[in-house]
Amino acid sequence: MHTLRSIATAAPLALASLAISGLALHAASLEPLRAHCSIGPSEYSDEFSIRIYQEGDQGDCDGRRHCSSNFSHDPFSRLTGITRADLSRDGASLTATMAAEAGTFTCSGKVHEGELYGNSVFTPDQAFVDRMEHLGFTGYTSEKLEAYAFLDVNSAWVRSIQQTDVKGITEDNLIALRIFKVDPSYIAAITALGYPLPDADKLIALRVQRVDPEEVRQIRAMGYQPSLDDLIQIRIFHITPDFIRKMQDRGFKDLTLAKLVQIKIFKLDE
Repeated sequence: MHTLRSIATAAPLALASLAISGLALHAASLEPLRAHCSIGPSEYSDEFSIRIYQEGDQGDCDGRRHCSSNFSHDPFSRLTGITRADLSRDGASLTATMAAEAGTFTCSGKVHEGELYGNSVFTPDQAFVDRMEHLGFTGYTSEKLEAYAFLDVNSAWVRSIQQTDVKGITEDNLIALRIFKVDPSYIAAITALGYPLPDADKLIALRVQRVDPEEVRQIRAMGYQPSLDDLIQIRIFHITPDFIRKMQDRGFKDLTLAKLVQIKIFKLDE
């Protein structure tokens, strides 16, 4: 990722020169992004799949092979200018637009064999960058803003996470927090169980492993007192209340969480 410039104190003329250069670099980092694109239906009936790709430097891409792709699966309602029915109109010329707070993405081209193929432009929104700076986040590039746009990272959601007092939020892990659907209600559900407020990376780890507060309540009702790290580990090994009951029914005694993990590791449950 690009890093922010820093400008040292200098004589007025030199400072002005540095500021002009810095502004030019800032503007360049937020230039529109241009690429090839395709839009088609995903495996879910109400979602689409977007692919963004560049031709290979050695000319080894034929326009259908994605040399450098990003993928997005979102409801068709996020796109204007295209419907699922349009993808059956072979040869139709379309411009699909996704407007997000971080910027606007367009894919213009023609429909062929159920997909729209064409050229894309992502235009960053400077007003969003300014709002994020007020929230304490800086150093944005067009590439990161495009990722924000596809994931619908918006300033209202960011502010809501900040208001929970979660520590360790960065421009980068906001993406993971959004991907794994960390929100104030999930954070409140974890702390309501008596756990200390996790930092951003711990919340991501909990969500990656799909730690469910209701399942945690069930495990605690069985006499266990797992830490946050324990919760992550037992999810990795698929230790659920049902699994614990099955092991108890099979005659295993003094089943600590560590023993349950060992049972999984050595496949003693099989």
